[in-house]
Amino acid sequence: MGQGQQENVATSLAGAVSEEISASLAPVDAELERRYPGDPGTRQPVHTVYVPGDVFAADTIRSWGDQALAALDEHAPDAASFAAVLGLSGELAEPVYSRVRAKLEREPIEDLRVDFEDGYGPRTDAEEDETAARAARLISEAYENGTAAPYMGIRMKCMEAPVRDRGIRTLDIFLTGLMEAGGLPDGLVLTLPKVTYPEQVTAMVRLLEAFEKAHRLDPGRIGFEIQIETSQSILAADGTASVARMIQAAEGRATGLHYGTFDYSACLGVSAAYQASDHPAADHAKAVMQVAAAGTGVRVSDGSTNVLPVGPTAKVHDAWRLHYGLTRRALARAYYQGWDMHPGHIPTRYAAVFAFYREGFEQAAARLARYANRAGGDVMDEPATAKALGGYLLRGLDCGALDIGEVARLTGLTRADLEGFAAPRRGDLTVSTK
Repeated sequence: MGQGQQENVATSLAGAVSEEISASLAPVDAELERRYPGDPGTRQPVHTVYVPGDVFAADTIRSWGDQALAALDEHAPDAASFAAVLGLSGELAEPVYSRVRAKLEREPIEDLRVDFEDGYGPRTDAEEDETAARAARLISEAYENGTAAPYMGIRMKCMEAPVRDRGIRTLDIFLTGLMEAGGLPDGLVLTLPKVTYPEQVTAMVRLLEAFEKAHRLDPGRIGFEIQIETSQSILAADGTASVARMIQAAEGRATGLHYGTFDYSACLGVSAAYQASDHPAADHAKAVMQVAAAGTGVRVSDGSTNVLPVGPTAKVHDAWRLHYGLTRRALARAYYQGWDMHPGHIPTRYAAVFAFYREGFEQAAARLARYANRAGGDVMDEPATAKALGGYLLRGLDCGALDIGEVARLTGLTRADLEGFAAPRRGDLTVSTK
């Protein structure tokens, strides 16, 4: 057959067949859109810092940044020494070190939670009332004067009977304080800890609905994170994955699933010496969380290490290597967020994150550029891979690991282009480039 000859196209099925199938699948189409809307496309912080309510102050964020810089000055005063501790390659040493220092000066904390749970402990009602009101005032002032972290909020007490009323009251005082100070900030984040049953998530939804109604806020304005700290939150008594039901129970308000390393480990009987975010029990829980959250728009977050980088330099270096390794391990497993418990942790948090994105930057940029230009290459990438590549570059830009100029230079793409690849329409992912 000649190249220019037109093909004869024939079909056997009547148009009504396709129409009937589409009609039969319409409920499934709607269900897919409702349950799996995809990633929201907003910035995800690389970490969450928990500060007890009574410790949180107007200068907490700047103080953490200054303490982290002081730790670098004392224990790794230059790029070469820092790289030697962490095993960074020579070509990464200076870019990572300089970006870490710049980040600590500019934006030392990306996400801060004022803690009214384990980090705060039991207090008198009067004391917790005052602390909650103070937290609202300080956070409002921080957003007003430009000293806030991109994301800030509180972790209340859980929905279990002994502390339920106290947790509800603290949340009410905090949110009411924000409203009286000018309204809820865009970066507001709430964390509901120790969730064991989906009904507790439903209770949180009803609570927020009542608050929104009382203040005439748009329905669904307030979201919250679900903290996974018990075995029941992963596997229910009937053998189903509770965490998947919790996401649905949130009715679109769930923004994240946060793994609680030490409570979860203790719940399973893991001895204290082996409670860590890379324990097999932790990996199992986080794998279930990850699968349950995939496609729902709910982000997942790793836990923390309780080994603090304090004391003599050798001890600090050991703690840094541990924290760096755990963070890199989590990033490779698509856990792009974790907890940091001490100012000394954030230099290695950012070092791990920046190294992760800078190591793979050129290859990812080249692959996405070839895909965008249909140029081919030694890897046959699919639309789903282009989505992953776009997301990788965007996360690198958001945290400061990459600059838009260098990304544009290697890809020929704008940020809007990257966002288009990272958040394609559902049907686009079914089209192969083969």
